Amino acid sequence: MFLSVFDMFKVGVGPSSSHTIGPMVAAARFLDHLRAQPFQVAGVRASLHGSLAFTGVGHATDRAVILGLAGFRADDYDADKAEAELARITDENTVVPDGLGTLRFHPKDDVEFDYGPPLPGHANGLILKGTDAQGDVITQITYYSIGGGFVLTEEELAAGKDTDEGPPVPYPFKSAAEMLDMAAQSGLSIAEMKRTNELSRRTQNELDKGLARIWEVMNTCIDRGLTTDGILPGGLHVKRRAKDIHEKLMAERGLNLTAPHTINDWMSTYAMAVNEENAAGGQVVTAPTNGAAGVVPATIRYWLDHVPGASEAKVPDFLLTASAIGGLVKFNASISGAEAGCQAEVGSAAAMASAGLCAVMGGTPEQIENAAEIALEHHLGMTCDPVRGLVQVPCIERNGLGAIKAVSAASLALRGDGTHLVPLDAAIETMRQTGADMSEKYKETALGGLAVNVPNC
Repeated sequence: MFLSVFDMFKVGVGPSSSHTIGPMVAAARFLDHLRAQPFQVAGVRASLHGSLAFTGVGHATDRAVILGLAGFRADDYDADKAEAELARITDENTVVPDGLGTLRFHPKDDVEFDYGPPLPGHANGLILKGTDAQGDVITQITYYSIGGGFVLTEEELAAGKDTDEGPPVPYPFKSAAEMLDMAAQSGLSIAEMKRTNELSRRTQNELDKGLARIWEVMNTCIDRGLTTDGILPGGLHVKRRAKDIHEKLMAERGLNLTAPHTINDWMSTYAMAVNEENAAGGQVVTAPTNGAAGVVPATIRYWLDHVPGASEAKVPDFLLTASAIGGLVKFNASISGAEAGCQAEVGSAAAMASAGLCAVMGGTPEQIENAAEIALEHHLGMTCDPVRGLVQVPCIERNGLGAIKAVSAASLALRGDGTHLVPLDAAIETMRQTGADMSEKYKETALGGLAVNVPNC
């Protein structure tokens, strides 16, 4: 089993990896499908199903589909160009993707929100359609946005293609137990095994540059969030808080006026800065999703800014270790809030961040596995219940608490020798089972939990 670090950490745009990035990816794939056809389509349409319908407006799914069909991509998104193109599409009722000419597309009529039962393959389903001059559908494809920006067609999902199809990698661990066995036999760290796997698919320069860009985007996102205030879009009138909290923390530095637990405020502020940027539609990195994008960068920033001996030179090892754990969770359970609740998003992110921190602080593979298990275990059962379907409440603060749990889990693991009762594999399987048993109203539909018990207007 191989999932690249660049699949787990993808540069994209907020507010949601499954509801914003995924639909944009699906639209790009559909345009490629249309370009390959022997016939010319005259128009395009889309229908959103399941969670993509129920929380699609709050997650800007309709906007993502429109821009995707116009040829925009999440990894090189230009906000100013997007706004200009959205205005033109609304005025002219057309999209003009490269190589396909001018296609009829009326945003209000040609993006349908289907609030019936979800499509059979996954809670996040969408159908993209090409029409002829009379408006009849002449080709269509069903896509599933399965979390973290990953997208599969109906046929790919049925064929089990949510796995790597490339050549074998040197260390193809599919479970934490296999990962530990391979580490023991090879004498390599988890990061070293992951690096060796990556280098079987790309050059050293490509890997180094790619990892550097991931951290650069993460860190820039933190800095942007720490210097931006105002009200987040969406109608909840949620005030950005990261800037104000950060300024207060900076003013208190060196005055010996704060309690030791104030360090938790630093971690929360770093995470909140990222997720406020995400909620505002800014550039973020899936880690493993947009909704959980703040946990990993906040933990790295905490380590760099507050832990003696920390060095940016070790950030690649942090990311590689974290992606190895994230890959195990995705392969054996889920990273999708619409499929398994927020335990699959912030819970997975905390496990990844805890493992990464434990690694760069000198943890053994056994201690790293223990750290990830502690972090995930104490997120089990967490629901995904965004108020008004926006990635704001409780999502922004939840990332802060996820980072705090990640650091605590790593610290506990480093105090031991790696032996513990509950294996990471058992925690991952428990998360999968819990997600399967969880009521659909608690899985990113905004039909239960805080989403219905908090006034949202």
